[in-house]
Amino acid sequence: MQEYELNVLEQYDVEVSGTRKTRGAVLCDSDQGLLLLKEVKVSEKRIPALYELHEYLKEQGYTRTDRIIRTKEGKYLAVSEDGGQYLLKNWFQGRECDIKKPAELLAASGNLARLHMLMCRRFEHGAAPGAHLGEEYMRHNRELKKVRRFMRGISPKGEFESAFLKYFEQMYQWADGAASELEKSAYDKIYRDSVERGCMTHGEYNYHNILILPGENSHRREPYQIAVTNFEKFKRDVQVEDLYYFLRKVMEKQGWKVRLGDNMLNAYSAIRPLSGDEIEYLKIRLIYPEKFWKVANSYYHSNKAWISAKSIEKLDMAIRQTEEKKRFLEEIFSFHL
Repeated sequence: MQEYELNVLEQYDVEVSGTRKTRGAVLCDSDQGLLLLKEVKVSEKRIPALYELHEYLKEQGYTRTDRIIRTKEGKYLAVSEDGGQYLLKNWFQGRECDIKKPAELLAASGNLARLHMLMCRRFEHGAAPGAHLGEEYMRHNRELKKVRRFMRGISPKGEFESAFLKYFEQMYQWADGAASELEKSAYDKIYRDSVERGCMTHGEYNYHNILILPGENSHRREPYQIAVTNFEKFKRDVQVEDLYYFLRKVMEKQGWKVRLGDNMLNAYSAIRPLSGDEIEYLKIRLIYPEKFWKVANSYYHSNKAWISAKSIEKLDMAIRQTEEKKRFLEEIFSFHL
């Protein structure tokens, strides 16, 4: 056990028999089962709200989350000698949701619906509201134009800059289309209503944070035992943002397969029916070329003297998948740009 681990774990009323490294954290075998020690950068003000959320979910029977363990002094965070802040959380013997297994993706979609039904109430420690999507799209669109102006002034242009400029108008048409659709929609109403009612999103509901636990039983009502982890980015917002995020991540990996996407939406809405306004919101989120903007933004804030092959690959994929996404939007949402 590393000295810093020992120093932090001594602040808890747990007996740890062994530790091992995992991605960005330390797994601990203890008298309280498997735990995870993780350094966090999250604002200390958010932790009480996060703790309250986990405890509420437990009270409601949703026990498979990485609940925070408090220190001997009752604090939410342990502080190391060098000032680092750590969370100790319950953890699970399981594996990440397999993006190649449709049954697991459908189970995870239904699980998200159940989670959302519980995560809509007023808490003593309120989570902060998420950013307004209209303001976000305006900022993203300004950033895209700024990147284009910058690239136009570069000489000679590399492979990345040439591809970006070649397809900019086509991709910006999607960005502008999403902003226009948003203005015509009922988004303002559902955003305000969600924030006022205290409806919360997970904030990062993806296959990395969805664990499939051992001992699945096909005769159970739930064919998969699922644990959900890493709620640190939770906020008050339109809850189907989580569904959009999960669906987009899966579709980007799966080539925008219409049948799979439709089944994921059906698995969610079978438990928590989607309103017409929420379906419209999902459509608008999917119209926006999120991947294209992310790659452009990353480029602008990086060392432009050397563009990695990975960045070029991501840009190429964002452009190449546009036709696949177009077909998806036409067939699922009857949207034509």
